[in-house]
Amino acid sequence: MIKSVNNYPVSQLFDIDAGVVYAVPRYQREYTWRKTEWESLFDDVLENNPGYFLGSIICINQSVDTLSIQRLEVVDGQQRLTTLSLLFAAIYQTLKSREAALDEDQRVEVINLKRKLVLKKGYNQIRVIPQIQNNNQNDYLAVLAEIGVITPCDTPPYAGNRKMFRAFRYFQDRINGMMDGKDNGMADIVEFLDKLSGACLVKIEVGNHAEAYTLFESLNNRGMPLTAIDLIKNKLLARLETIESGKVDFYFGQWTKLLSYLGDDYAIQERFFRQYYNAFKEELNGPFRKKEDKKKDPLGPVATRSNLIEIYEKLINHDAKGCLEKISKAGELYSLVLSRTQDDTLNNLEKPLKDLERIQGAPSYLLLLYLLVRRAEMQLTKEHLSEIVSLLVRFFVRRNLTDTPPTRDLTRLFMAMIDDLAGTAGMALVEVVRKKLRSASASDELFRKNLEGAIYEENSGVTRFILCALAEQGMTRETWVDLWRVENKHFVWTIEHIFPQGENIPQSWVDMIADGDQKKAREYQETHVHKLGNLTISGFNSVLGNKSFEDKRDRTDQKGRPVGYKNGLKLNEDLVNAEKWSIEQIDDRTTRLVHEAIGLFRMS
Repeated sequence: MIKSVNNYPVSQLFDIDAGVVYAVPRYQREYTWRKTEWESLFDDVLENNPGYFLGSIICINQSVDTLSIQRLEVVDGQQRLTTLSLLFAAIYQTLKSREAALDEDQRVEVINLKRKLVLKKGYNQIRVIPQIQNNNQNDYLAVLAEIGVITPCDTPPYAGNRKMFRAFRYFQDRINGMMDGKDNGMADIVEFLDKLSGACLVKIEVGNHAEAYTLFESLNNRGMPLTAIDLIKNKLLARLETIESGKVDFYFGQWTKLLSYLGDDYAIQERFFRQYYNAFKEELNGPFRKKEDKKKDPLGPVATRSNLIEIYEKLINHDAKGCLEKISKAGELYSLVLSRTQDDTLNNLEKPLKDLERIQGAPSYLLLLYLLVRRAEMQLTKEHLSEIVSLLVRFFVRRNLTDTPPTRDLTRLFMAMIDDLAGTAGMALVEVVRKKLRSASASDELFRKNLEGAIYEENSGVTRFILCALAEQGMTRETWVDLWRVENKHFVWTIEHIFPQGENIPQSWVDMIADGDQKKAREYQETHVHKLGNLTISGFNSVLGNKSFEDKRDRTDQKGRPVGYKNGLKLNEDLVNAEKWSIEQIDDRTTRLVHEAIGLFRMS
């Protein structure tokens, strides 16, 4: 069934001397990776040693002529392969634009990069062939034409708004950022390229689609492997058994209780163990420091996925009982942050903590864990903690929309903040947190720029949070509606595009928004459909869909209750009496909502 399974470095998958192309079939979904995945890939390569494992790809190989170009059909891994090629394109463009400053070896690297993108023996034969949905292939070709590795071609309209170009621009910014203010910036880029070329992918080749499907079934039905948390548990209990063999069941019960605080999600469990070390690094390293190197951290400067087991193995070997006791107490407090348990003395934190979770502010949990553990000695009231969580919510709204500061800096930001809190207490501590967050936060100008753009396309999660927050501003105790209610694992209230986002624009909308001009309506959709002013919150999004503006505005349920834009949300107040919807109205509403959002999430 399986022709071959091999672990290859990226450089071999993109072998400059091999006539191999990776073609994504038409039936595959379009390219969907966003900034989160681009950032994760880039940082994983940057922060790990050469040989870092990037995952696997599955290809169908039906080639019979070994002398012709070998065309592999990619049935799993198209997102990764396409992203890698866009990253290569960004590095090529940066090095090529500075070719005069390169040495001989670096110039050879530029030529090799071109051959990773286009076959040496096939003029204009691109190595990765994306599928065609949503202009994926044409946009990709336009990227390669822009950097000069294929002949010039027309860039599809609004390609810059779609993911191929946005991924390429993101990588351009990251690569060019390596040059900023550095004398050795070029060397850093070449070093990164070496890491990228040395990163590994497992390539599995099968002979046909039936075999590919069977392989999918087999892989998806395998049992879960041991996790880092399993290994830490095994090490801890084995150590405790050597100390007090008769109490191992008691300690297992403590461990089980700890995991009950954290829940069954492995990602949350692992995050807790990393954040516990990062929050209390100074204390945990104390017993391991030698007099001659007091400022060093023998256990490591920061806990990561790669060194987590090593850190806890040393902590367990040093004091297994103390380690379990401390992480158990911390885990109980962490459950408060996760809203899994409640504390009557912190009853005003429930809504702010939920908001912090909803805006994906989990990197700050290490700060909150530290403050909760040290709460008494730092003289923190529930009002102090509430203000800190509110600050964090505002910070992460701005951060997650602007990517400022970048994700890779967040852990160290909050670790440094903990160091800066030494000797402070009460309101003075709150002010230190406020000052540090304000200093690290995106500027109002950058925040405004992102709010005014295609915000839904940039980050739909942040968009939903902002819309819900704006809607909640107009609610009273009597009119309160839970916009985050979930039924059958789905939000009841979801984002609604007023001017529809679907590929086939209904004729009623073409007539209203573009006076019947289909081409103009499509242009307006490209530029305005994802703007804040064209978005609202609806409890019946799937029902409204592509209906006319009037139907969306006036729709009622079977009992005659308004479920369209007359649903009572203040967010919809300018839609209730509108007779039509136009580009001018989208722009005006965007301006108003942006102004309100900046005020609501101001870092002051």
